Amino acid sequence: MLSPESAAVVRATLPAVGGALDEITTRFYGTMFSEQPELLDGLFNRGNQASGEQRRALAGSIAAFAQALLADPDARPDALLSRIAHKHAALGVTEDQYTIVHKYLFRAIGDVLGDAVTPEVAGAWDEVYWLMAGALIAREARLYQDAGIDPRRPWRQWTVVERREETADVVSFLLRPADGEPVPPARAGQYVSVRVLMPDGVHQLRQYSLSGGPDEQLRRITVKRVPGADEAPEGEVSNQLHRTVRAGDELTLSAPFGDVVLDDSDAPLLLVSAGIGCTPMAGMLEHLAATGSGREVWVLHADRSPADHALRADMRRLVDELPDARAQFWYEQDAAAEAGAREGLMEIEGLQLPADADVYLCGSLPFMRAVRTQLLKAGVPARRIRYEVFGPDLWLAHAEG
Repeated sequence: MLSPESAAVVRATLPAVGGALDEITTRFYGTMFSEQPELLDGLFNRGNQASGEQRRALAGSIAAFAQALLADPDARPDALLSRIAHKHAALGVTEDQYTIVHKYLFRAIGDVLGDAVTPEVAGAWDEVYWLMAGALIAREARLYQDAGIDPRRPWRQWTVVERREETADVVSFLLRPADGEPVPPARAGQYVSVRVLMPDGVHQLRQYSLSGGPDEQLRRITVKRVPGADEAPEGEVSNQLHRTVRAGDELTLSAPFGDVVLDDSDAPLLLVSAGIGCTPMAGMLEHLAATGSGREVWVLHADRSPADHALRADMRRLVDELPDARAQFWYEQDAAAEAGAREGLMEIEGLQLPADADVYLCGSLPFMRAVRTQLLKAGVPARRIRYEVFGPDLWLAHAEG
């Protein structure tokens, strides 16, 4: 709980700190990586650093946490903390790393805000930081314990049983544990981190949803090659996997994590995706089919064309296997090539969707914003709409209302 004295200081200084967070986090990461470059080896993703996504996500989470404390000093924003804790657990973040982050973050705050950071101000924001860090440390410890993982040794080797070309830019890898031990438990919708050694000798991490059923003895991940665009570099991990990994090779994976998981209710279910966002939906469909679910299921997907729609045949097959499921696809090009598909962007008006459905949403941020707006207009309550983001979550502070 934030003390009343600190709450007053944070409330008074939040506009100044919030307005400078982008500069603060830029300086924070720059200084920390300059002095401790080993943190870029197997922990922080260089692509997210180069694009600025990691910096913006950190700034947004700090501001959102502070605002939540001010709105209700006796509570903590569970959605924010849960999302971050699962991401951290999939990266093998350890408790001691919070002390390192604190050191460089507060140095950056002092450098940017100068004399405005009085001992009183520093103390109040220090309280905010350790409330957030303490909550995350506790949650991550529980996640590691539940998964039977030592955070100092979170990685496991998996053998690629099959490499399957899904589209020109998407490939699936079927995996089994290289040590012959049982496949760890997972929930439909979860993801794993893949740790890859790059040509320059630095390890990089990326999260990929389990695109196969979590109850199977083989794990499947489906990887889209991310090209460079504008000033953003190409996806290092995705391109390395596409170029180099074949059947018989080994991949280094984390245990499965993620809080956007399929529940076990009987409510109608909407699985809504675009592009490679279909991967967690495919995993959920595999689980529903494997367990003989009788739920009403709607599968809605948008893509550039049928040829670009990864896992399309799997999704059609699984919908056919379920007793009360239907699919509707939208394509910007060549929609006539797929039976029943509609041309253009996803438009849910007129579909007669069940208003009491649980909704799972995955795709680009613009897609999810647009579809969420449509769902709210159609009468689906915001609390029923859950979403997954690949990479740093830039939307979290704004999507929970």
